[in-house]
Amino acid sequence: MLVTFKCHAAPDVTMLENLAHYLLGIIGKRLEPRGVITHDELDAAITKLEEAIVSDKKERAEHEGHFHETEDDHAHHEVPVGLAQRAFPFLDMLRAARTEQNDIVWGI
Repeated sequence: MLVTFKCHAAPDVTMLENLAHYLLGIIGKRLEPRGVITHDELDAAITKLEEAIVSDKKERAEHEGHFHETEDDHAHHEVPVGLAQRAFPFLDMLRAARTEQNDIVWGI
């Protein structure tokens, strides 16, 4: 299932339900059929998501040598996508909404 986040300050962001559930969990929200991130919640949400991205990057750097050409299940160029890449459109929307003091909604 797809979830589309909407905000007047940014283009719609559509993602798979499992990613939406994960990202909303990071910022302290639940994926309900309908929901809102109010402009008052944006500072905390952005901070939490940015901290999670920094943590993910640190963990990935510590395990950087894990993916070698000699492994059977991954070629050297098949490093899994990190949180920074997966969360960027959503984080960009959060920042735009904060700038314009807009809410973000889904399920409408």
